[in-house]
Amino acid sequence: MIQLHYFPGNASFIPHLLLEEIGVPFELCYVDRAKSAHKALAYLNLNPNGQIPVLVDGDLVLYETAAICLYLVDKHPQAGLAPAYGSVERAHFNKWLMWFTNSVQATLMLYFYPERWVDEGNSAGAAQVKAAAEAKVGLMLDQIENQLASHGKEWFLGERYGALDAWAFLMGRWTRFFGRPARGLAGYGGYLGRMLARGAVKKAIATEKLAAPFV
Repeated sequence: MIQLHYFPGNASFIPHLLLEEIGVPFELCYVDRAKSAHKALAYLNLNPNGQIPVLVDGDLVLYETAAICLYLVDKHPQAGLAPAYGSVERAHFNKWLMWFTNSVQATLMLYFYPERWVDEGNSAGAAQVKAAAEAKVGLMLDQIENQLASHGKEWFLGERYGALDAWAFLMGRWTRFFGRPARGLAGYGGYLGRMLARGAVKKAIATEKLAAPFV
C-alpha cells in the first residue's frame, strides 16, 4: 500500500488530495514537525533534505512534491488528472506544474520563513524579505486569476479537473492571511469555493483536521 508521509496543511496536502481523487488505498504517516521528526535519522533515510512529503510505494521512495505528483498522474492515467503524455496540453501542464513549485511555492517559503535569509536577529531585514515576498506572490495570484479568466471554465486548465487544481488550491490557501489573499480575487475566489465543494477536498481537509479559514 502507498504511504504518504505528511504534516497537516503542508505541501503534502497536494499528493494527499490527488490520492483521494484517484481513489486507491493509501496510508497517511504523520510527521510531527513540533518534535522535529522530519530531522530524525529515520526520516532522513527517506528524504535526506528533511522535507515533507515523502511517498513510499513498494520499493519506491520518492520526495519532492512535483515529482510525486507526476508519478501519481502517470501511474493512474485512468483518473484523468493530467493530459495525455506527449501532447501539447501535457506540455502546458508541465509548464504550470514547474511554475507552481519553482516560483509560487518557492516565493511563499520566503514569506513564511524570512528569517532564514537574513543574519540572526535581523528582524528588520526579515520583515523586508516577508513584505517583498508577499508583493511578488501577489503578482503570481494575478497570473492565476488571468489563467482562469482566459477560458472561463471551472478548473485551472479548463473544463476538466486535474492535478494542477490541487496546487492552485493549496497555494491560494497559503495566502489566506495576506492583506490581499487569493479569495479576494473575483475569479480565484469563486474557483476556491468550487474546490471546497469537492468531496475529495472536504475529505482531505477533515482527515488532516485543518482549521478554518480554509482559504
